Amino acid sequence: MASKSFQELRVYRLSERLADDIWKIVHCWDLFAKDTIGKQIVRSADSVGANIAEGLGRGSYQDNRRFVKIARASLNETQHWLRRAYTRNLLTVQQVNELTAIINDLAPQLNSYLQSIGSSPKNYDQ
Repeated sequence: MASKSFQELRVYRLSERLADDIWKIVHCWDLFAKDTIGKQIVRSADSVGANIAEGLGRGSYQDNRRFVKIARASLNETQHWLRRAYTRNLLTVQQVNELTAIINDLAPQLNSYLQSIGSSPKNYDQ
């Protein structure tokens, strides 16, 4: 079976883009905003890709599925923090629209990736 590295996965590369875009935005915030919402949103966004990578590295379809579900939960947490940041006037409408576009692409890809892993070892070809 061909082994695929996490860096080759489109879903992983998209998670990196989201995390990097959020990092660039948060980097410009004042200290209080960075220390409160900023740290939370950066951690949750970084967690999406980290869990995709860890799941694939675990070597079993059960672990991979579990970590992709955690990645999905981290994406939901990221959406929560984006809503809080926007409500607190830390994000512009344009920033929200750009990040939302990435999330709207990433969320179904996480679900598709989870389905592609399968529910038994015979379906696991990562």
